[in-house]
Amino acid sequence: MGCCSSRSSDSPAARATRWRSTGIVALRDARLKEVPQEVLQVGNSLRTLDLTNNKLVEIPQEVGRLVNMQRLVLAGNMIENIPANIGYLRNLKILTLDRNRISILPEELGSLSNLQQLSISQNSLLCLPKSVGDLRNMLLLNVSDNKLKELPESIGGCKSLEELQANGNSIEDVPSSICNLVCLKSLSLNGNKIRQLPPNLLRDCTTLQNISLHNNPVIMEQFQQMDGYNEFEARRRKKFDKQIDSNVIMNSKGLDEGMLAACKEVSLCLEYLPNSDSTPTMQERNNSGVNRRWLVSGGAFAFPS
Repeated sequence: MGCCSSRSSDSPAARATRWRSTGIVALRDARLKEVPQEVLQVGNSLRTLDLTNNKLVEIPQEVGRLVNMQRLVLAGNMIENIPANIGYLRNLKILTLDRNRISILPEELGSLSNLQQLSISQNSLLCLPKSVGDLRNMLLLNVSDNKLKELPESIGGCKSLEELQANGNSIEDVPSSICNLVCLKSLSLNGNKIRQLPPNLLRDCTTLQNISLHNNPVIMEQFQQMDGYNEFEARRRKKFDKQIDSNVIMNSKGLDEGMLAACKEVSLCLEYLPNSDSTPTMQERNNSGVNRRWLVSGGAFAFPS
């Protein structure tokens, strides 16, 4: 009897009932090659759909009917295309598409008016749709490790954006409209081909606290000469001081841990701390055997070799 009861409790009908009750469908690592029909039949009750690490090659058109879904996680599959009717998911807040084979996104993506997080790293994106600028409630955009050569000028319409990650692409120019992102706190553009930043970036992005440009040809002197640099530097130091204070409170070794956290991602960190009166001179950098490619992160300027 126990065995029969166990099989019954895991039947498609029982699963569908449970999914409707909780609003959550989680089928990670299930070796799925397609989205089960029983998932699609959950209908308007579905709030979260997580199909991470399967073998999906496409998203069925029926997904567009799940209009109350708030979280869609499809990372680690083999998906190449996103259907246009994804634009019907007006309640979607989180869309995770990392580690797939997507080369293009539909313009209908801009219809996701409540989207707060879009992560599509480690794909084959050649460009972003112009409609990305319509995502005015988006807080996080991660397009790292794709094949992007530029960011669209329309990105300046993402008025709520706080964090932009576009590492590991082939971006040469940063659009001037990025200066419209007045809520931006963190900008990560490591591993691109950027030689200069929009001249008003630091002046107009008044909440910006972190800029990461490791492995780009841009040089430190350009950055220091930008309008608003002193104000940016003050914000960066203030953030770092808070991190140090927090670590000291939480752990007696917090000070050392805070310093290490600020420098762990770079191969060499010069002795420039937030309470220093000046940044390292060019002579000091030359004596340290480092070049002018640089990173501004946490509480230290680092010049990787």
